[in-house]
Amino acid sequence: MKQKISLIFFLFSFISFSQNYTEYATGNNADVITNHSFGICMMGGSKESDEAMKWFLNKTNGGDIVVLRASGSDGYNDYMYSKLGVTINSVTTFVIHNVKGAIDPYVLDKVAKAEGIWFAGGDQFNYVSYFKDNAMEDVLNTFINTKKGAIGGTSAGMAILGNYYFDAANDTVASDQALADPYDEKVSLGYNDFLDIPFLEKVVTDTHYDARNRRGRQTVFLARFAIDNGMRSFGIACNERTAVCVDDKGKASVFGSFPEHESYAYFLQANCTEDFKPETYEYSTPLTWDRNDQAIKVYKVPANVNGENYFDLTDWKTGSGGTWENWYIEKGILLTSNSEKPVCGF
Repeated sequence: MKQKISLIFFLFSFISFSQNYTEYATGNNADVITNHSFGICMMGGSKESDEAMKWFLNKTNGGDIVVLRASGSDGYNDYMYSKLGVTINSVTTFVIHNVKGAIDPYVLDKVAKAEGIWFAGGDQFNYVSYFKDNAMEDVLNTFINTKKGAIGGTSAGMAILGNYYFDAANDTVASDQALADPYDEKVSLGYNDFLDIPFLEKVVTDTHYDARNRRGRQTVFLARFAIDNGMRSFGIACNERTAVCVDDKGKASVFGSFPEHESYAYFLQANCTEDFKPETYEYSTPLTWDRNDQAIKVYKVPANVNGENYFDLTDWKTGSGGTWENWYIEKGILLTSNSEKPVCGF
């Protein structure tokens, strides 16, 4: 029988330990039902964007937040509950230690009753291992598509949000490694078998983008999607200190600290005016995906604190504040040039 030890720090805050998960709770213990709104908030890692997090919390309309993580502790509790000036009912963090923790009825009930769910950073393969193909996956997808709550994550927590995702099952992969061999065992990808989030169909996300030189590997992810599934592929990427927040109409507002920092978001799509598949894709062979120097169309958006620049995920061609680029790959080398707005979008 699971035993819990509760330590009372002050009114409405406690820690609960079990073999399978650790719970940190802050705020009102009584569940509240609010007139919440759907939204997606994706952050690129490092320091959070406060304005983007306020956007996320406001979508819950004073509701309950559940933070899911597989490492760390309660770093989000006070930040969300009392540091941002947004009134919410509670923040409960679950540090999940294994699958049993993920499918514990108490944990599932808390997740189902939340108005906002946030995935912390860490190792996305833990999330895939603990939350996929079980009751937690079912609860999450019901929350997203039936309850229509707010969902988001940072770093590894952003990495799992696309319907197409890099699972890091064989550790991370560097851009030069993926470009040199798109079938390297570390290019481990999943599609249409985990989270089902509106506007993120056929989308693979990436984080810590320019800081960790991840443009090349994400283009390989897009190439593999086109090859493996016979469809055009799409991507969303965030630099550190950058967030993309998508409302229920598909408007993706970009928050960050530009020009103080290199806060950019990137929206990638395989070009539709040429054959969308790479020219050369073989095992142990550098990728070539050129298509007349315009294999991938990219909308690069500077992210300021007000989130006034945006991109429309309903058509994948309408935006404000950004610039279009062509990205293409020649024998494992990623090249870029200026571009015009694409003619077809999604």
